[in-house]
Amino acid sequence: MGRGKIEIKRIENANSRQVTFSKRRAGLLKKAHELSVLCDAEVAVIVFSKSGKLFEFSSTRCMKKTLLRYGNYQISSDVPGINRKAENQECTEVDLLKDEISMLQEKHLQMQGKRLNLLSLKELQHLEKQLNFSLISVRERKELLLTKQLEESRLKKSLLSNTCLGDINCSLQNTNSDTTLQLGLPGEAHDTRKNEGDRESPSSDSVTTSTTRATAQRISLV
Repeated sequence: MGRGKIEIKRIENANSRQVTFSKRRAGLLKKAHELSVLCDAEVAVIVFSKSGKLFEFSSTRCMKKTLLRYGNYQISSDVPGINRKAENQECTEVDLLKDEISMLQEKHLQMQGKRLNLLSLKELQHLEKQLNFSLISVRERKELLLTKQLEESRLKKSLLSNTCLGDINCSLQNTNSDTTLQLGLPGEAHDTRKNEGDRESPSSDSVTTSTTRATAQRISLV
């Protein structure tokens, strides 16, 4: 007894829809591979899931080569025209770039821990290895920068200490020089003060002699 005919419509249950998608996607890619081997045909299959994940198969192991061949075929079947050919080539390149950007965005989200529900165990293990390798690189770079900062801080402290010691030595030398100039020799200071006192006040003998002469002049006048 064969299976009953399945009604082709959208599956409402999300889990059932995902299971069906995985099974039929695997069957489709398997049939494409068998077709390419049995009939020696160039086959290419492209499937995007609802979340935007890409699944593909190419019998030439180069999807871009098959797509370019398809684009050239479309150009040759149309009305010949240089402008139209250039436009089609640009559109093909743009589409390829969009696909690459979409794949990179998907990988970027997965590196952030998002959209992991559709990944298999093998893909999750591969992602974990990538994250561990990235974490090791980040830690090594961090340790290198910290070591460099510590060395620079020690060098600055050493230079600052040497500068402060030099300033202190210069200040001490200047203070000793000023003290020596202010004190001078004791004997010279005493002689200097004595000479200044002798110049300022006349001796008692000089005053007596001047008084005697003045008195004698007055007597002679009388």
